[in-house]
Amino acid sequence: MRSWSSTDVPTLPGDGSTPRVLDVASGELIAAGSRPRDGLYVCGITPYDATHLGHAATYLTFDTLVRVARDARTPLRYIQNVTDVDDPLLQRARATGEEWTALAERETELFRADMTALRVLPPDVFVGAVESIPLVVDLIGELQERGAVYSLDRDLYFSVASDPRFGAVSHLKHQDMLRLFAERGGDPSREGKRNPLDALLWLGNRAGEPAWESPWGSGRPGWHIECAAIALHHLRASLSVQGGGRDLVFPHHEMSAAHAQVVRDRPFADAYVHAGMIGLDGEKMSKSRGNLVLVSALLAAGEDPMAVRLALLNRHYRADWSWADVALADAHERLDLWRLAARHGRAERHVDDVEAGADVRGEVRARLADDLDTAGAIAAVDAWAAHSLATATSPAEAHAVAQVCDALLGIAL
Repeated sequence: MRSWSSTDVPTLPGDGSTPRVLDVASGELIAAGSRPRDGLYVCGITPYDATHLGHAATYLTFDTLVRVARDARTPLRYIQNVTDVDDPLLQRARATGEEWTALAERETELFRADMTALRVLPPDVFVGAVESIPLVVDLIGELQERGAVYSLDRDLYFSVASDPRFGAVSHLKHQDMLRLFAERGGDPSREGKRNPLDALLWLGNRAGEPAWESPWGSGRPGWHIECAAIALHHLRASLSVQGGGRDLVFPHHEMSAAHAQVVRDRPFADAYVHAGMIGLDGEKMSKSRGNLVLVSALLAAGEDPMAVRLALLNRHYRADWSWADVALADAHERLDLWRLAARHGRAERHVDDVEAGADVRGEVRARLADDLDTAGAIAAVDAWAAHSLATATSPAEAHAVAQVCDALLGIAL
């Protein structure tokens, strides 16, 4: 699957620190990207609707992680999927009368455009579920060899009892797992399952739905096995971080980890990192509720994508918060001040003074290496901008700080 265009990232003087991020499984800060070829896997969109600010905030979180790891000279190999065949997509296509493949491609292209506008760096591998079906089939076969699969009518299920680590990601009680499983695409009440929490691996062919051939008959993959198969294939060396929104902790990340752990016999990822939820009018922003603020709509209305990015970064990534127009207004004001302060350096882009802006660079690096404290990094640039506008800063320093904003925060001044 085609990704989106990258943007040049300035190389800053010196080396940043390896980022440490909170692993929800252990509750500890874990170094991300401290070994050669460490990987980052972030669960991508199901392309049946446009990118809303909740999506954008999640992908900005992991874009920041990628930028900080690169600055530390320990780049992460970044994989992101697109679930381009799944129940919500097929249901939307039936409701609108549109061919499901056309719907998926149109919304994926809109996602690419949104990510490009927000200056999100593209993943090293951007891959769809459909093109990964052979990987899914192979992984189900491996699970079957280990006795972790059973059939129910035309479908295949994963037995959660086959993974002794099951539950170690979310640490939820059984009743909470059952509730969330039912709310988030699972089928705990289906008769015939060995355990209500057992997850669908392969859905046998249903009339009027797309299907692919497999050793178990025609059908299509379940959701959790898709991400496990893609991650295991593309990140064989090491999965440092499994990332996504906090609503993916259970069941998605718990189940994907269990699938992988049965065949690898070791923990799936070093850290499970999750972005908080964005709300609107007191409720979580989601497609099912229809209370969405769309990135594409903001851009079509003439909003500066850098202001949108700043508004989303000016909070800790793990915090839940509610979007309000004042956040965007504040971001515009901040962006104007930063750009005004940075103008001193625009005539001297060639200046190579490693000491210029060193204090700001060091503070921003320190804040971002400490569990991606973007709000703290923004405050450091705020303080510099105020000082710069009050005292005539040097062009070299203004240029250096603009490079820091570009490289680490993704903000083009």
